[in-house]
Amino acid sequence: MPSERNLKIVEEVTDKFARARGIYFTNYKGMSVEQFNDLRRELHSANIEYRVVKKTLSRIAARQAGFESIDTLMDGQMGIALSYEDPVSPGKIISRFIGKNKLKNLSITGCIFEKELYGTDKINTIIDLPTREVLLSQLVGTFAAPMSKLVGTLKAQMSQMVGVLKSLSEKK
Repeated sequence: MPSERNLKIVEEVTDKFARARGIYFTNYKGMSVEQFNDLRRELHSANIEYRVVKKTLSRIAARQAGFESIDTLMDGQMGIALSYEDPVSPGKIISRFIGKNKLKNLSITGCIFEKELYGTDKINTIIDLPTREVLLSQLVGTFAAPMSKLVGTLKAQMSQMVGVLKSLSEKK
């Protein structure tokens, strides 16, 4: 029979899995406590939660949140980075942290990105995605370009017409 403490952890993690937009699974085996705390601090400053949860409890919570097969994402000593706002930022921060500290013992083993499971083969593609704000500004720019071209064309036509009318008035 499961303990009350484990039931509470599963309930809490299930809620977090259901609410998170980006969930990154990491293998942190071999990291020092200082490195681990630095990573946790860096993620926390970006409003990203980093937790260590037993694999068994994580599997149960994932199933209850609607993710059936996360076993492939779990490898080694597992830490979970959860983002409720930007689903890309945990991957970017963890990758930057790995590069900055030249860590060979920290790796991203997979992620759940916008409720879809991705393995290590897709992580770099996801991490390279621009942020939501950049995507929105690109979209606005795409919509604005034809309108500004139209305004420029109309303005040029009006300028030509004003020029013709002015030359006609000077001749008379």
